[in-house]
Amino acid sequence: MTAIPAFAVYAAAALAEIAGCFAVWAWMRPGASALWLLPCIVSLAAFAWALTLAPSDFAGRAFAAYGGVNIAASLVWLWAIEGQRPDTWNMTGTALCLVGAGIILLAPRAA
Repeated sequence: MTAIPAFAVYAAAALAEIAGCFAVWAWMRPGASALWLLPCIVSLAAFAWALTLAPSDFAGRAFAAYGGVNIAASLVWLWAIEGQRPDTWNMTGTALCLVGAGIILLAPRAA
C-alpha cells in the first residue's frame, strides 16, 4: 500500500480519537453536561474501527506508525480548535515523529 491511503486512514483515526478525547476533556470541566459523553463514545468507536484499516500485517507496527500522525493531528487541533499556535519546538518534534512513522510504515520488509 502506498503512503497516501495509509495517511488517509491514520488522519481519519486521529481526528476521531482527538475529538473523542476532547469530548471527555470538555465533560470533565466544571459545570459541563454529561451529553459530552455521546460524541465521545461515537468518536472513540470510530477511531478504533478506522485504525483496523491501517495497512500493516501487524497491529503493533500499525499503531506505532499511527503515533506520528496522531502527534501532528494533535497540534493541528491545538491550532484550529483551541486557537493556540504550535511553536518551533512543537513543529520540529512533529517532523521527527512523522519521519519515524514513515520509516516504520514504508520500510521494506523481508518476505
